Amino acid sequence: MGLFERFLTVWVGLAIIVGIVVGSVAPGAFAVVASFEYAHVNLVIAVLIWLMIYPMMVQIDFSSIKDVGKKPKGLLLTLVINWLIKPFTMAFLGWLFFKGLFADWVDPQTATEYIAGMILLGVAPCTAMVFVWSQLIKGDANYTLVQVSINDIIMIFAFAPIAGLLLGVTDIAVPWDTLFLSVVLYVLIPLVAGAVTRKKLDKADDHSRLEGFLATMKPWSIIGLLATVVLLFAFQSETILAKPEAIVLIAIPLLIQTYGIFAIAYFIAKKMKLPHKVAAPACMIGTSNFFELAVAVAISLFGLHSGAALATVVGVLVEVPVMLSLVWFANRTRHWFTE
Repeated sequence: MGLFERFLTVWVGLAIIVGIVVGSVAPGAFAVVASFEYAHVNLVIAVLIWLMIYPMMVQIDFSSIKDVGKKPKGLLLTLVINWLIKPFTMAFLGWLFFKGLFADWVDPQTATEYIAGMILLGVAPCTAMVFVWSQLIKGDANYTLVQVSINDIIMIFAFAPIAGLLLGVTDIAVPWDTLFLSVVLYVLIPLVAGAVTRKKLDKADDHSRLEGFLATMKPWSIIGLLATVVLLFAFQSETILAKPEAIVLIAIPLLIQTYGIFAIAYFIAKKMKLPHKVAAPACMIGTSNFFELAVAVAISLFGLHSGAALATVVGVLVEVPVMLSLVWFANRTRHWFTE
């Protein structure tokens, strides 16, 4: 695990501070950035999100899908968690906290946007960081690759319908054209571009050119993530300075969701008698989020200054330390499973 991944929460925290400070000092400059928009998509943010997503998509080897039948129980577990349980529990927790428990502390419109951000996180299963978690728990690398590849293909078709359904259920108006445009822009096109790039770079099948390209792109991916966080918190600086408790309020249900989903998945994996090298990464994939996609779609649907965008970025802040704690737990409980 590299220096960046290990201290991701620290870097994101620093980016948040920088964003809040510069946003309050020079709000006019960020108003100009916010004006660069086409079809509800902010062009600056779109470029930064692409810097994050594209290198991740290049890592995906779709030829691994031919091995999908080798460990069907583990694949079934992850798909059920990702697409039948996680989005709906996230929507329920958002509604429970922001329409119920926290209703006195958050105005109705902002509460609705927070719920929307949580839903978008819940419908976006992890694509990149899960490779790190799998490595740290000594998971089956080929299995993890198959899982991510299958999830990305399903995401093309399932993300928009499930997100639209849950947003509608929570009484949020769904701009379907923008939602589908976001899926095309931030999932389909990067996925195709990543697959084409991988095929061209890895013709010799020795991975040397591919690994060199990914090493070159990694700093740009990091810049894209941190610059996005800075911009989002700069746009939100006025709200955050007036209501700093907002980040804490959003983090509470996100923490409950993440630990809760892992507990459910881990319990089922144990009952299914999966080997640890399959069970642990399956649970990690089902627990973590593709927060880059969630951030991009939240901005497209609700705007740079929205509570939905803020909620997805808080997801970045929460996820890394929580996932590292789950890595520790999975390694300590290896003896619960067969090898």
